Amino acid sequence: MWTAAGYEQVAEAFERNFAERGEAGAAFAAYHRGELVVDLWGGTADPKTGRAWDRDTVHLMFSGTKGLTSACVLLLVQRGQLAPDDPVSRYWPEFGAQGKDKITVAEVLSHQARLPWVDAGYADLFDHDAMAAHLAGQAPATEPGAAFLYHPVTWGWLLDELVRRIDGRTVGQFFADEFAVPLGLEVWIGLPENLHWRAATMVAPDGVLVDGPWTALYRPNPLWVPGAEKIWNSAEYRSAGFPAVGGYATARGMARFYASLLGEVDGVRVLTPQTVELGRRELRRGTEPNWGTPMVYGAGFELQAGDGRMGDAPDAFGHAGAGGSRHGGWPGRETAYSYLMNQVRVGPDARPNTLLDALSRGSRARGR
Repeated sequence: MWTAAGYEQVAEAFERNFAERGEAGAAFAAYHRGELVVDLWGGTADPKTGRAWDRDTVHLMFSGTKGLTSACVLLLVQRGQLAPDDPVSRYWPEFGAQGKDKITVAEVLSHQARLPWVDAGYADLFDHDAMAAHLAGQAPATEPGAAFLYHPVTWGWLLDELVRRIDGRTVGQFFADEFAVPLGLEVWIGLPENLHWRAATMVAPDGVLVDGPWTALYRPNPLWVPGAEKIWNSAEYRSAGFPAVGGYATARGMARFYASLLGEVDGVRVLTPQTVELGRRELRRGTEPNWGTPMVYGAGFELQAGDGRMGDAPDAFGHAGAGGSRHGGWPGRETAYSYLMNQVRVGPDARPNTLLDALSRGSRARGR
């Protein structure tokens, strides 16, 4: 474990999460101007066996995966193969059924497609073709408030099918070829079977997972119900490559990914500054009706909503993951970060904010 001079307080905050906040296993990393400045890990990767969290441990990111998928879509935009304001049905004709012919790519990216659940249910959860077909044939939700419901899992099937129709590759393969290999990232959308041994075991909180001020619009997320940790920790889930919630990484790998969106990393940059700015352009601001919390979205990226979720930088962008993880960048400070942990929390969680506050203080102390 290591921090550059001036970032020692990040290591202190990391240690306090274990001592004061019941952290089980975790990692935190940060880059500044393309250079690694924080690389921390510790605790237990598997509480049942006592396996330690080490430098090679990889972790399920849940919705932190959405930042990776967003980058894949933006690369297609950069290459002129896709336009955000185009209807999805231009590339995926079957999607236009049931009055969805005018839903745009930008609306899907910003959770405005009115398809936050699957009417047919989730018996085909691990069958991408079946789930994409269900969504293509489904009518958009018409209930008041449905226009800005977060799409936790369906978002991924929609965009994966879009990428397949345009490019032929799955989002997982596209990300590997276009981002992970050129940038040397320890990041995967769908963990290769020979790397399953490196995965941390996810630990669900005691009691019920589902907790919130739910409205009549609420539909249970099939991956966020009591007992779902059996799915999260299964070999089938690790290999599935869910484009919304199936990414695995080291914190070091995710911080490096976001660093590459801010500038060159070891001479490599995939998305141009103009494309990243397009991805950060605000598409929707409002209150998520189920949670009652602010949501601001660009092209798949969460933007600063004033709640400190992505740190205190006004230009922060990235994506959080269910249970507590955080991944993103602060363009004005040329800083990127990632926090991963296996102790899932529901509700207020001081662990990520403590680390981001310490990172922010370290950046300001060094005049960055």
